[in-house]
Amino acid sequence: MSRETISQSISIVHPINLSHGKNAEVWDTAGKRYIDFIGGIGVLNLGHCHPTVVDAIREQATRLTHYAFNAAPHMPYIDLMERLTAFIPVSYPVSGMLTNSGAEAAENALKIVRGATGRTAVIAFDGAFHGRTLATLNLNGKVAPYKQKVGVLPGPVYHLPYPSADNGVTCAEALKAMDRLFSVEIDVNDVACFIIEPVQGEGGFLALDTEFAQALRRFCDENNILLIADEIQSGFGRTGQRFAFSRLGIEPDLILLGKSIAGGVPLGAVVGRKALMDNLPKGGLGGTYSGNPIACAAALATLDVMTDEHLQVWGSRQEEAIVRRYQAWRAQHLSPYLGRLTGVGAMRGIELAHADGTPAAKQLTQLLSLARAAGLLLMPSGKSRHIIRLLAPLTIEPAVLEEGLDKLEACLKQLD
Repeated sequence: MSRETISQSISIVHPINLSHGKNAEVWDTAGKRYIDFIGGIGVLNLGHCHPTVVDAIREQATRLTHYAFNAAPHMPYIDLMERLTAFIPVSYPVSGMLTNSGAEAAENALKIVRGATGRTAVIAFDGAFHGRTLATLNLNGKVAPYKQKVGVLPGPVYHLPYPSADNGVTCAEALKAMDRLFSVEIDVNDVACFIIEPVQGEGGFLALDTEFAQALRRFCDENNILLIADEIQSGFGRTGQRFAFSRLGIEPDLILLGKSIAGGVPLGAVVGRKALMDNLPKGGLGGTYSGNPIACAAALATLDVMTDEHLQVWGSRQEEAIVRRYQAWRAQHLSPYLGRLTGVGAMRGIELAHADGTPAAKQLTQLLSLARAAGLLLMPSGKSRHIIRLLAPLTIEPAVLEEGLDKLEACLKQLD
């Protein structure tokens, strides 16, 4: 099947053509079955074709397929925002807007903080990923391939080390770098916001240091700087709770949402302090497709399924299985390339590294191919593409999860 009509600048991890899927399993056009540990890169926390979501999409498609909310409001958007703002675990009044994607949510958040603060500078972090649009490219803490050949990017944006037990960067080191930044590079009074992932996705499933998160929150409060939490990949139950920022003991000012918000239908959101969300002039926010009725119906169904009880059970079950198997592999010396287990909850990465700790990117490429042949789809992450990110649906059947981990184990043994 030819792909000549598709831009060759789109990178394909797995050269197969998918036909259909159910929960944590997908089939290609040749009829081969795969266990899906990618989940649409974190989009399918409820799995492929969750029946509650599918029924909601079907029913909404018979009523209203589209209307631009800024032209004439519709009830799916209104109902979803009421439900969504109640779902955000913060103590302050919340409002927000719907977008088409996580990247669009990030772009709108930058407009919101500029309007609220009158400042333009943004502080992001090494290893960050916030999107592929022009402004979000500059937020990303990685050049290749995202920033190559695109010229000067919107700014000003500065980057700091991302402190995590998963990458060895300490809170003290990150705070020292922050002190240097404001001593040498930029006046703190010019900074509009910090943007940070509570758990980095593309960066390798690195969990943010709690002490640093709390120090950053205090610093922002003391200097009238806003704090944006990017929960696009870590949100909606990925870590076993609604959002990953809760484990840090902080409340961000704005939160970016996307991926698993709508069971696979394109949707994102910016939510946060109502005073911030309301500060731009009328017409300053919006979009033709933003908050499409079918996407809103899918998101409402998603929230129906994502009860706290379900999230805790799903997250704990998946975390226990991954940690148990990983520890057994380490005890068995399964592979000389088996490195650290990163992340928290069910948002876990497995590092492949050489004995001296350097990334084993070649072996990860080999693992992707071996696993695909064995009927398991995996996704790389990390600066050197040497960390497997495990993003199986939270709803995966325990037997299917164990089967997938069995396949992963067998492939790890074959690495050379």
